[in-house]
Amino acid sequence: MRDITLADLCIFACSEAFRTEREIVATGIGPIPRIGAGLAKLTHSPGLLMTDGEAYLVEQPVPLGPRGDYSPKFAGYLPFSRFFDSAVWSGRRHAMVTPTQIDRFGQTNLSRLGGTHAHPKTQMLGVRGFPGNSVYHTNSMFVPAHSPRVFVSSEVDMISSAGYNPARRIPGGNYSSIDLKRIVTNLCVMDFGGTGQAIRVISLHPGVTFEQVQKATGFALEQGALIETPLPGEELLAIIDQLDPHSIRASVIKDNPPARPKS
Repeated sequence: MRDITLADLCIFACSEAFRTEREIVATGIGPIPRIGAGLAKLTHSPGLLMTDGEAYLVEQPVPLGPRGDYSPKFAGYLPFSRFFDSAVWSGRRHAMVTPTQIDRFGQTNLSRLGGTHAHPKTQMLGVRGFPGNSVYHTNSMFVPAHSPRVFVSSEVDMISSAGYNPARRIPGGNYSSIDLKRIVTNLCVMDFGGTGQAIRVISLHPGVTFEQVQKATGFALEQGALIETPLPGEELLAIIDQLDPHSIRASVIKDNPPARPKS
């Protein structure tokens, strides 16, 4: 069996975040979440629906990078208007994204850093579809470099997507569809099972301590059972290679070290 890298471990953890018995669209934004969604469909969650990233549903996840003679196996037409009606607004979607900032209650920022709304210090993408996505369907997150710059000490500089912050609840508002599931990082896996649905750590990657994760986080973390994050076996590694034949995943995490540090 080939060596297991940290990217492989994170892909496996992302695939577990997508585990479901429902028929929903899985959207992984970025190489590792996308491969994780494909791995989930090809293993434990065959009912997941996937797209080619443009306008079609596919039965087989589309590999990353140049495809040569490979042709996607289209299963149905899914233009953006239909995608919003049938998946996003109806809650039948699970997206995994990589925000620039995340705070203790899962609010995220993709829009600006510092300054004011009118005069930001750094202007980024804008909120994009994050506001609607956050209140209509399940969301998870992937963070390739766990640090206090991402997991900020106070509230994010601008709220691009809603979380569980009680201070942001408007009396009479309906927040029942907010469903934040997992955060996978290069250090650990977290969920929202802490006090008041705050972030807590549920597994540590091999060789990582809770103290290391806390030091890399701007707010106080809670602890779950703290198991060691499982590693993918040989069969799963073969599927990962199939989904990413050009090893694009290796460029996502700095130096892509072995999943289990060598002693």
